Amino acid sequence: MSEWLVLTLAMLAACVVVVLITFLRHRTAAEDDDPSETPDVIEYMTMWIGVVYAIVLGLAIAGVWEARVAAQDHVQAEAQALHEVSERARVYPPDVRDRIRSDVNAYVGHVVTTEWKTMAERGRVTKEGDLLLDRVRADVTDYRPGSDYEAQAYQPLVDQVAAADQARAARADSTGATMPGVVWFGLIAGAVVTIGMVFALQIRRTARELVLAGLFSALIAFLLFLIWDFDAPYSRGVSASAGPFLDLFPHLPG
Repeated sequence: MSEWLVLTLAMLAACVVVVLITFLRHRTAAEDDDPSETPDVIEYMTMWIGVVYAIVLGLAIAGVWEARVAAQDHVQAEAQALHEVSERARVYPPDVRDRIRSDVNAYVGHVVTTEWKTMAERGRVTKEGDLLLDRVRADVTDYRPGSDYEAQAYQPLVDQVAAADQARAARADSTGATMPGVVWFGLIAGAVVTIGMVFALQIRRTARELVLAGLFSALIAFLLFLIWDFDAPYSRGVSASAGPFLDLFPHLPG
């Protein structure tokens, strides 16, 4: 099922639940019940509950968005480092240069075709990707420079391989969900309490109040969906992409 379809159904369900509860509450209310008489303390509590929950939602959205941006930065750093390895290898003899470039291309091709799917479906990187990057490292570190010019290029190449390995490790650490379960419990419980306080204000069945209550509940459902969508940086709708690899290695199949 599409994630956007899930979002639409969740927002519609939130609206329907609020409207149904409102109708049922009025159907079972006592004859002398006056919905216009709401204690001031309830209005005060409702206001502050809404403010506190809005702050929590804002912090949660900022946190998952920052994690998503960091995940994309890891991809950019890894792709750039491998691109530098491929380009700087030009100072080496043709057989060494071609071997390094071939292994870099093999690693990048594996990342964008196979490993990316594994990250999205299983939340982890592949063992084959580790082996392919180790092969690139061996190509670079095992070569003995034959001239001063090659010797000057050797250490920068080693540093770029280390940078790629570090970025890969950071990418692997970012594949899973970033929000702990206890935070999700707080977000969902807060949504229930916040929407439940609407009924403490004794809303009536007027079209204006029903529409506002429905929109309010739908907005909370949308914000929770947004947090959930950003929570896994590589596997959901608004996710980090393999674009930097494809941009820097356009000759490889995407």
